[in-house]
Amino acid sequence: MKDFVERVTAVLGVTEAPLALHEPAFSGNELAYVRECLDTGWVSTAGKFVDEFESRLAELSGARHAIAVVNGTAGLHAALHVSGVLAGDEVLVPTVSFVATANAVSQCGAVPHFVDCAPDTYGMSPAALAEHLRQVAEPAGGGFRNRHTGRRLAAIVPMHVFGHPVDIEPLLDLAARYRMPVVEDAAEALGARIGDRSAGTFGVAGVLSFNGNKIITTGGGGAVLTNDADVARRLKHLTTTAKAAHRWDFVHDEVAFNYRMPNLNAALGCAQLERLPEILRRKKGLADAYAHAFADAPDFRFVDEVRGRSSNNWLNAIELSASMSGRRDEFLEAAREAGYQCRPVWRLLHRLKPYAACPRMGLSVAESLEQRIINLPSSPQLFREVA
Repeated sequence: MKDFVERVTAVLGVTEAPLALHEPAFSGNELAYVRECLDTGWVSTAGKFVDEFESRLAELSGARHAIAVVNGTAGLHAALHVSGVLAGDEVLVPTVSFVATANAVSQCGAVPHFVDCAPDTYGMSPAALAEHLRQVAEPAGGGFRNRHTGRRLAAIVPMHVFGHPVDIEPLLDLAARYRMPVVEDAAEALGARIGDRSAGTFGVAGVLSFNGNKIITTGGGGAVLTNDADVARRLKHLTTTAKAAHRWDFVHDEVAFNYRMPNLNAALGCAQLERLPEILRRKKGLADAYAHAFADAPDFRFVDEVRGRSSNNWLNAIELSASMSGRRDEFLEAAREAGYQCRPVWRLLHRLKPYAACPRMGLSVAESLEQRIINLPSSPQLFREVA
């Protein structure tokens, strides 16, 4: 325990007050832009900052379109709906993820089907999924269904865990082979890249989150990225209550969602995006400092980016060795006592009560890692720059 705390202290310094896991920082135009909304009265879903935020997101990510929404879960729900997921379908999702990934599937009336993770990035394992689909998928109605449940296999939702990009290319190949769209859960991955492309721009759609603990924040908010103009039009229409354009009349042509991001939140997001390069630089510096601090520690593996994929280093993580399995909570308690707010990985989704009976493949890698992952304080302002 002492060795672990000393290595964290070498990076963060001694602290008397608890250092939060991830805090936002407001040192740019945040106050000015939000004040403009208040001064002009444009605080709700109309106003210039929503369109500006979408435009900046599209430019930054390289996506052709960005649709701002109230949060990442709403974005996932809308993206799955537009991608054709129907009630009674099954959607392949990682068991290592925040509960929103499975919740969005359920909100479509579909059933999560849990997939194991890769040991290097914790993202969905293409090899494990390929073998699983070989065993359970059978052709049906122009697509494929689960031979055991009879449900249509409707989509694949890989998640970029802690901002580390998943191995997306083989997942896209599997999706094409089994005739399923890919919707990326890129909630944690703004600024992460796979080769020269941004995470979240490979599937039919990719969903970002701007919760208060994300790489940038709009307070609450999210966005859907897509390169498909028809998908973008559908998303924009459905997330704004399917209201037809008219100077005064209220014509809504289908059941839809009130998911539009307010101007007030978008104003905050515009200011945060201006600072994204600085935030990413500081996040990289903090990650490198952690990697150096744990480089010679045989009982700890710093979870670093893999070759060919650039992480945004949203949440830094340490993986305990197999010999330390079962002692995770001791390390968490020692870190808290030293003033560092560390946390475990999310409880695996298939262990949660609402999802305990859902279909799944063998999840041995995820189950082995669950008790060995510790997230470290990762706020960008914790990086101590050397003059």
